[in-house]
Amino acid sequence: MGKWNKEKIFQVVQEKNVKFIRLQFTDILGAVKNVEIPSSQLEKALNNKMMFDGSSIEGFVRIEESDMYLYPDLDSFVIFPWTAEKGKVARFICDIYHPDSTPFEGDPRTNLKRILSEMKELGFTDFNVGPEPEFFLFKLDENGAPTLELNDSGGYFDLAPTDLGENCRRDIVLELEEMGFEIEASHHEVAPGQHEIDFKYKDAVKACDDIQTFKLVVKTIARKHGLHATFMPKPLFGVNGSGMHCNLSLFKNGENVFYDQHGDMELSDMARQFVAGILKHAPNFTAITNPTVNSYKRLVPGYEAPCYVAWSARNRSPLIRIPASRGLSTRIEVRSVDPSANPYLALAVQLAAGLDGIKNKLTPPKTVDKNIYVMSKKEREENNIVDLPATLAEALENFQRDEVMTKALGSHVCEHFVEAKTIEWNLFRTQVHPWERERYMTQY
Repeated sequence: MGKWNKEKIFQVVQEKNVKFIRLQFTDILGAVKNVEIPSSQLEKALNNKMMFDGSSIEGFVRIEESDMYLYPDLDSFVIFPWTAEKGKVARFICDIYHPDSTPFEGDPRTNLKRILSEMKELGFTDFNVGPEPEFFLFKLDENGAPTLELNDSGGYFDLAPTDLGENCRRDIVLELEEMGFEIEASHHEVAPGQHEIDFKYKDAVKACDDIQTFKLVVKTIARKHGLHATFMPKPLFGVNGSGMHCNLSLFKNGENVFYDQHGDMELSDMARQFVAGILKHAPNFTAITNPTVNSYKRLVPGYEAPCYVAWSARNRSPLIRIPASRGLSTRIEVRSVDPSANPYLALAVQLAAGLDGIKNKLTPPKTVDKNIYVMSKKEREENNIVDLPATLAEALENFQRDEVMTKALGSHVCEHFVEAKTIEWNLFRTQVHPWERERYMTQY
């Protein structure tokens, strides 16, 4: 039984003077959308009667089939702490349904639930995810537009006064905790202006909801500090990009199935099979976990982001790392994912890849405990280490060839995602960039 029911929600809305309700959902590209209603319409919303025009949302439906319904998830009810005393704003995260009350197959959240039900058919009860989203803080100009001027010159784990973002980050943490987040760590990252806030793992759907809420809170509070927060994977050349490492674990009736006290590295056979599935499909799910042209500027050697498909317990250069904790905390950390990804789609493909490894009892290659960045191409080949795609175009080609991955998103999401991203690539490919003019204008 969840924390919220209709009666309790009505009571809190009245007591806390909530004037507006946002009905939130996520489009295929990962953008948070919302329909805002006055609290007088709350009953209609809770009875799943709120309709919106699906044809106006990226990758949803055509105009002739545009009516869609928002079904609020009662457990996602939260009041935004920063909203005005004279009329607070609350929100629900919603699933999207057709007028005939069937779930909409193009809804990323609904799609993730479909993969989770396939997981349950295999006998597992929970897929837990601990996300680690990173972001940059830039100063705003006098017109409120973001600049490329960083707000600090701090480095990894630095403190004020070097880390001027500390007060902003602290306020973000306070707001998140007031909204029910359990924050595990908050620190300055490697690059100047770069930050990370880690929150406690949850089941996959709630973890994705948290990521979307987190992004909204970070951007909102940053602006109050005169800063622009961006989850762009690589906003600056020559420094580390922003990742969103995903810590993954499978549970069966409260037991972590990745843990085996007597296994090598205390990992179960199932954990190894899951790892093998991730490694097998990683070059093909990268279009989903790293979905922008800019994502591939991050996946290059030398900046801590993985660009090679390998795994290790100690080494931070491979795609998968096995953190030291064991018992219930045994998990695999997928390090390639970046925060521009739609979390619902990114988790769907990672789970599907891992389950494919379990279903087919795949064996992972040997762990690589040497720094892959300093290996030659020949050494990498001898260790069966393949590269991740180098461009969005290459990633999209790989994705479309992988039946397990395309099935993980379903035909509707696949078709619209690939179409949108192909347009994005072609716009980039045909644009003339400043670098080209600097390089060639006087040379030729």
